[in-house]
Amino acid sequence: MNNAVLFDLDGTLLDTAPDFIIAVNQLRSDHGLENLSDETITVQVSNGSAALTQLALNITPEEPSFASARQQLLDYYLACIGTRSRLFSGYKSLLSALKDAGIAWGIVTNKPLLYSQALLEKLQLANDCNVLICPDHVEKPKPDPAGLLLAAKKLQCASDNIIYVGDHQRDIEAGNRASMKTIAVAFGYIEPSDNINTWQADFIAEQTKDIKPIVESVFSCKI
Repeated sequence: MNNAVLFDLDGTLLDTAPDFIIAVNQLRSDHGLENLSDETITVQVSNGSAALTQLALNITPEEPSFASARQQLLDYYLACIGTRSRLFSGYKSLLSALKDAGIAWGIVTNKPLLYSQALLEKLQLANDCNVLICPDHVEKPKPDPAGLLLAAKKLQCASDNIIYVGDHQRDIEAGNRASMKTIAVAFGYIEPSDNINTWQADFIAEQTKDIKPIVESVFSCKI
């Protein structure tokens, strides 16, 4: 396959916030705390389990109880993984169109392999995904480009023939450093203080439907 589209996972390809909302509020309940709003949790999902643990219990990574609290959060998450997560609307047809056009698609995420693989299997996406790169596979996670470059190597695809799609500035930085075209998705888990226009993405997709014409333009093809 000569061309490829790579996606970040949480907040880009999949709406995984509903599962994390369950896990975070379950952890808070253990500590006698009230539920946080869906919106408060959602904007932190792309920042990972450490950020969600800090949010849930208002503790820092330096505190002795942090590691066990984070693991408890992850245990709760694994127990409910994929129960409410879904592809963002519009992706099912896009992924099918990419496959039909002979364009590989894959995932490069900062989500550990255990959870990424379980999620893809739960949502029946594992067999269609051409490559999955997690922090387990590289020395440094995004914004380091190592994961993206490894994906390119596995796909036997030149970096300048790859588009990377993400919902966080670290995604766009990693894509740019890997010499790939980048798409920032405005529908992702973006904090109110973030300005997507400053991320230096090649393109911005307000909705999933905006991605298809960008792919067609970059690869000079019809899908």
